[in-house]
Order: sequence, then structure tokens, then C-alpha cells
Amino acid sequence: MNTYSEKITSQKAEEIKKYFTNKKVEFDTVQYANWRAKTASYQAIYYTSGKLLIQGKNIDTLIKDLGFECEETQTLTSENYIGTDESGKGDFFGPLVVAGVQSNDTNKKLFTKLGVKDSKKLDDKKIIELANKIKANSIHSVIVITPQKYNELYSKFKNLNKLLAWAHARAIENILEKSPCNYALADKFGDESLIKNALMQKGRKIILNQMVRAEADVIVAAASILARAEFVKRMQDMENKFEMQFSKGASNLVVEQAQSFIQKYSFERLNETAKMHFKTVNELLK
Repeated sequence: MNTYSEKITSQKAEEIKKYFTNKKVEFDTVQYANWRAKTASYQAIYYTSGKLLIQGKNIDTLIKDLGFECEETQTLTSENYIGTDESGKGDFFGPLVVAGVQSNDTNKKLFTKLGVKDSKKLDDKKIIELANKIKANSIHSVIVITPQKYNELYSKFKNLNKLLAWAHARAIENILEKSPCNYALADKFGDESLIKNALMQKGRKIILNQMVRAEADVIVAAASILARAEFVKRMQDMENKFEMQFSKGASNLVVEQAQSFIQKYSFERLNETAKMHFKTVNELLK
């Protein structure tokens, strides 16, 4: 994903907006911006600060059409950014894990060569193998919210998307503590203001973008692999501790395993292994 940014006048912004209008590009709004023009291949955001940001693949022609000389100014770059993703939000058993990975001059090419892609398209063995290589070649952060902590936080937030936003924000902040960065990209799971509002001092200075199926980006995919690898490890640890199997998802098999757990350990201790706001709990209570 290439990135172009330029400080522009309000008059120039109107010219650019007219250009997109004539091209019948759809507009919407994002936090701290006057407008965003978005297509399947790029997005252009005009921030209230006067900064124009364009992101996408093969945007050289677009930039020139808008009247900018990107080759001379050399502001067209594959600038370093942070990608974040999560694992476990749809699984009754196990933790919620959010991971962040920062790109650099070499790791995007390396990750592509290694076959890094959305973790949902990989088996557990490949995920663990790739996770070790991703960690060795990136600044990263992995946030693990154990079932007990998850239930505690959910009772506070009363909303899964708010809890997710808090965890994504922590992963971004942890990376920013180690290395400065101007951009972050996350998979879109709710209102775009959620993560931004959860960010602290360092995070509020970055430009945050959220896109549907952001795992198509290799850095976000790398984050999804780190998150899934940790989730798989924690599930195995939990199985070893309680000496029983815990399946992923929220299927009938999961209900049966939860019933077996209750018979062996009690309903109260289910809090140590599961996300208690799931509808699965209602089935168990019946």
C-alpha cells in the first residue's frame, strides 16, 4: 500500500473534491477529517489540519491527475505503518488476543515471500512457524486478554467492539513506545472512532485507517498470524491445565464440552475458560 501526503490549501481541497465528484467517487466521513473519497483501489482523506492523505496501490497516475509532482517531491512512499488484528472474538473458549506489527524497509517483502496471509487461510502448524519468523523480523506487540480478564472488562465496557478497540489501541501504543510511526491500519469491526478514542497521547498523533478485510494487507495479515498463534498456544495451555479438550468456535460440540467442564469443575469455574456473555451460557443454564 503506497502512501502520499501533502499539506494543501482549502481552495486546492475543493478542486480535488470536485475531481472526485466528477469521477462519481463515493464520499464519507472519518474522525478528524472534512471528507474521505473511497474506491476499491484507493482512498483520499482531507483532514481538518489541511493535510491530504492518499493510500492505495498504483496511485502514481492519480497523484499526477490531481496536479502533484510526486517524483520530484519524493513524497510517494511505502511508508512504515502498524497493522493490527485479533483472534478469539468468535470463540466461546479461550482468550481474546490482539496483535500489532510494524512494517519496515524489508519485512513486507520478506513476509510476502514467506507466504504470510490471513491466518484464517492457514493451519495451526503453519501459523506457529510463521509467527516465529514475524517476531524475529518486526517490532510487534501481542495483547492477551485471558477469559477471566475478558469477562471483567466486558462487564465494564458492556460492548465487544469497545473492548476490541481498547485492545487494538494498546497494541498500537506499545509499538509506538518502541518506534515512532505515523500510520496504522486495522480491520474494521465497528465505528471508526472507537480505536481512535481509546488511543492515548502517542497514538492520537497518528493517522488511523480501518478497512473491511484489512487482512489482505501483508502487515495486517502478519498481525493476524501473531494473534492466532498466541490464541492456539493459550488454548493448549488451558487443555493441559484442565485435562480436557476445548474446541474453537461456539458449536454444539462446544456446548457439550462446557457441560463436561461444569460437571467436572463447577459452573462458577467456567469463567476461567470461557467468554460468559456468549449465548452459549444461556443454553447451559437451560
